[in-house]
Amino acid sequence: MTGGGTTAGGKSRLRGAIVPVTPFQQNCSILWDEASKVGMVVDPGGDVDRILAAVEQTGAAIEKIVLTHGHLDHAGGAASLRDALRERLGQPVPIEGPDLRDRFLLDGIAEQAAGFGFEARNVTPDRWMAEGDVLALGRHRFDVLHCPGHTPGSLVFVNAAARFALVGDVLFQGSVGRTDFEYGDHAALIAAIKTKLLPLGDDLSFLCGHGPGSSIGAEKAANPFLR
Repeated sequence: MTGGGTTAGGKSRLRGAIVPVTPFQQNCSILWDEASKVGMVVDPGGDVDRILAAVEQTGAAIEKIVLTHGHLDHAGGAASLRDALRERLGQPVPIEGPDLRDRFLLDGIAEQAAGFGFEARNVTPDRWMAEGDVLALGRHRFDVLHCPGHTPGSLVFVNAAARFALVGDVLFQGSVGRTDFEYGDHAALIAAIKTKLLPLGDDLSFLCGHGPGSSIGAEKAANPFLR
């Protein structure tokens, strides 16, 4: 479980837990407000039962599911998790994100999964997001940045008050997202990182889609893709 920061008023702490899911070992995350327990699940790639067990352990009251981009390993469990939470809570749990430009990926999840020998469902978000939007979790606010390259609609969510960001597969400790897909764009990815993420400040920490998190300062100093 990871800690969080406080809001500008210092009264509401953002907490988080990481749940590695599926053979892809994707970092599904659960974020919640410590005081109100209002929470969200980010990038439920699969292993929905494991995610639900982790949610129960945190005590978070999940109000939404959030997707950074449309790849199977990040969105493959979104539809099933939405249905399971709706059954448990007796109310709809909306899915928010990614950018509309990843629609073709979300529409192809079942086909992608079949290629790996398992089942997953296509999903359509209740809200597509774009740069300039705000992702809200109780009183916590995440600014939405569009950072294409890994996928056309990849989004990053930045909580300036907590000095924390969710970057999906845009940036990693010592690496950057894959762009060797037919729709990938390495130049666009590097440009987005350099113009949108690096200016956020060296002290900003981030959680990425796979592996350990890092900070902007650490990646500026040591990431070979950013030199």
